[in-house]
Amino acid sequence: MTADPQAPSARREELLELAYRYVLRHGLTGMSLRPLAEAVGSSPRVLLYLFGSKDGLVQALLARSRTEELHLLAAARPDGGPAVAVSRLWDWLADPSRRDLLRLWAEGYARSLVEPDGPWGGFAARSVEDWLDVLGDVLGPDCVDRKDHTAVLAVLRGALLDLLATDDVERTTAAVHRQLALLTGSATC
Repeated sequence: MTADPQAPSARREELLELAYRYVLRHGLTGMSLRPLAEAVGSSPRVLLYLFGSKDGLVQALLARSRTEELHLLAAARPDGGPAVAVSRLWDWLADPSRRDLLRLWAEGYARSLVEPDGPWGGFAARSVEDWLDVLGDVLGPDCVDRKDHTAVLAVLRGALLDLLATDDVERTTAAVHRQLALLTGSATC
């Protein structure tokens, strides 16, 4: 990932926030600078100057979404044991107010897998590490085995993708709870 060409400035941060709100609604795939610039009250030339290139803007937007996800997850880390903590994390993921953020995450994750040399490069791997770190904190000191964290992550991500595709909260939540019961019954934590 290349560094942004411009030092942080109030205008750059303002345009990044406006562009972020735009891509939450419209996605990144097929994003064109002209409509984006018009929507955020700027010009393609200014966006290119501030972010270096369209790829630089995409990288900044993915970093912004990752920052928001981690910030929100940090606030969602509950006490009460591993099963309760993971159940609450699922509730956080299943909350309809998170759909745009999580669709953007899914888009960045998938594009990172099929275009590893593009602006998406490394996004999926960083996302996995972020979540394994979060799960390490959430599951507590008795659950230090990353295989257990990976199993929980697989359940959450699989159910999340299903939820994003179907919007079936009841079914996916029941599946998560069933798998958590199995995992916490057989895991070392």
